Amino acid sequence: MSDDTPAANRVSFVTIDDGRHGQRLDNFLFTHLKGVPKSRIYRIIRSGEVRVNKGRAKQTTRLATGDVVRIPPIRTSESDAPPKVSDGLTERLSRACVHEDPHLFIFNKPAGLAVHGGSGVSLGLIEALRVIYPEEKELELVHRLDRDTSGLIMVARRRSFLRKLQRLMQAGKAEKRYWLICQGYKGRERTIEAPLLKMQNGNERIVRVSREGKPSVTHFRMIERLKDAQLVEATLETGRTHQIRVHSQFGGFPLLGDDKYGIDKGAQLLDALGHKRLCLHARTLVFPHPDTGKTLSITAPLDEDFEAILAALRGNQ
Repeated sequence: MSDDTPAANRVSFVTIDDGRHGQRLDNFLFTHLKGVPKSRIYRIIRSGEVRVNKGRAKQTTRLATGDVVRIPPIRTSESDAPPKVSDGLTERLSRACVHEDPHLFIFNKPAGLAVHGGSGVSLGLIEALRVIYPEEKELELVHRLDRDTSGLIMVARRRSFLRKLQRLMQAGKAEKRYWLICQGYKGRERTIEAPLLKMQNGNERIVRVSREGKPSVTHFRMIERLKDAQLVEATLETGRTHQIRVHSQFGGFPLLGDDKYGIDKGAQLLDALGHKRLCLHARTLVFPHPDTGKTLSITAPLDEDFEAILAALRGNQ
């Protein structure tokens, strides 16, 4: 890149290199303008102060090698500085790393930690990792997990590797299996094929089964029958927002602890056990490593809360 230091008092021009090819404009600016609130970045894009090849661009514009991005003067204050990462979170994330190689980190994300900041969350997993690993200049999330879902999340260490992994996932070559605790699941195995549509309900994003939605397929398999609940494995064939949660609800076996798609009975059962969490865990990832070709199979242990809920449900039988 050329002239890639943001300045408070002058316009800067950044030439996109191969490492940023294909990145969205807003994601590029989040990384490039560290410490600047996302709301301000969206504002300067909408106002046309950010230009790509001298023209206005949208936040979703994909950048290409050789593109020149004009960035207006940006002044950051101390209060806009990247959030501090506590020693406790640093330690939790260092323990949560279940795989590391020169191209890729895989973490067993704690429930309750968003994967990225936004919507009132100043610090997510990716922002914390960029603070913890300042030498890693190109850390990027490969996929997403809901804030309240625990389990496996991949973080690429190079943008070129991110693109390889995303192509592999789009081709259906990465298997993602989840464990969930639900109520009402019957039989051994079943597949739910129901299109999902994202909707906005006030400030809340919600997903519904709808003919206008995107094709979505989830395979479910019984693992263990518990008292008043079932431990079930879900394998994703597609990766839509809230897919398992909505397909479970649609199939008549909503997840315990799901305050968006669950039912009162499930919330009451968890309350009686003295626990409160979404009972969904990204358990297993299996895929061919794009660089070595070897099959990588990673399993994330259940966290203490999930284990305690299972133990309580088994003890009540």
